Amino acid sequence: MEEKKKENNNQLEEEDIDKDTNIIFIGGKPFMNYVTGIVMQFTTKQANEVVVKSRGKFISKSVDVVEVARKRFLKDLQITVKDIAISSEEFINKEGKKINVSIMDIVLVKD
Repeated sequence: MEEKKKENNNQLEEEDIDKDTNIIFIGGKPFMNYVTGIVMQFTTKQANEVVVKSRGKFISKSVDVVEVARKRFLKDLQITVKDIAISSEEFINKEGKKINVSIMDIVLVKD
């Protein structure tokens, strides 16, 4: 049982990719799992557009994931950044304080 749990942590799960809208949510999984997710969306799923979403400390990771996917794995497909949107979200943490978390969406398109 423990082995299966560890194996699943190294793969992107349903919550990391929204299959209907080609959205990938960046989080704490290994870096290359997200790169593979982007590559799979453009190659095997034939997506024309993929949105990479991230929050807080994962924003810099999402930029790195997008650039590695574009420049190393998808260079033949001419993937470009169509749009980058930034915002923040306010919520109440466990201590009851209101905090803001930064959010970034990167929209990739196949030319």
